[in-house]
Amino acid sequence: MIARVLVLLALFCTAPALAQQNVRVRVEQGGRTVQLAAQLFRPAGTGAVPAVAIFHGCGGPGQNTARMAGLLMSWGYVALVVDSFSARGLKDVCGKNWPTQADAEARAHDIDAALAWLGKQSFVDPRRLVFMGYSYGGGVAMLRALSPRLDDRSPTARAAILLYPDCALADALGRKLAVRQPTLFAMGALDDWTPVSQCQVVIDRVVQGRDLVETRVYDGAHHSFDALGLPVRYLSGVGNRSKPGGCCGAHYGANEAAWKAFVADVKTFLAKVFAT
Repeated sequence: MIARVLVLLALFCTAPALAQQNVRVRVEQGGRTVQLAAQLFRPAGTGAVPAVAIFHGCGGPGQNTARMAGLLMSWGYVALVVDSFSARGLKDVCGKNWPTQADAEARAHDIDAALAWLGKQSFVDPRRLVFMGYSYGGGVAMLRALSPRLDDRSPTARAAILLYPDCALADALGRKLAVRQPTLFAMGALDDWTPVSQCQVVIDRVVQGRDLVETRVYDGAHHSFDALGLPVRYLSGVGNRSKPGGCCGAHYGANEAAWKAFVADVKTFLAKVFAT
């Protein structure tokens, strides 16, 4: 199965220029403009289609985000993988440069900027936009899903997908939370980096829009269960907000069964939210 996935990924990477393009997303930060690198995955055909903006974890964009974007494209959706790091001189913040709460809240502007960029494209339906975040990026996406948008001129997202999100980032949002769009939490049952229990505490604080929240917990899966081909291992030096003082260590690695279930769940979730 992994070999077939790698073949599909290779095919995506050699697709015509129309299918994949390198683009820039402008975001305002601290009185200056930052041009974020992004990769656009565009399905064949004409007409405006739904779109998903994808936000990476603490290690930056990788094969997992590209793989997901390729799948979304194969389902007929536009996908935009946003690189929040390279324009800011960052490569990997999983260790000693573990992002702060302020870093995460500032990065939420990237989501607004990406949705605004997608909403202006002729091949995107601005009424059917979704954002999706992984790990640290999932925590940032959670902040956006549970908070008002920073710029009222930005398009409203139809839904949010949070993949093993850093739920400790929600501590600063208060005791009562509101969800404004369908939101899918997808987590590994054995995750000790962004544990299910921490996310459940967040979900239990939702007092408005609780019926919009869906959860999927995959048995036997650790953090980054979608990192196909990577055996589970322990990373002793990574920051870990679920531990006292935010340090250190967590397990990380693939679980193919969980990944396949997650792909099926995302496909079903998107079909449902885009159908309304």
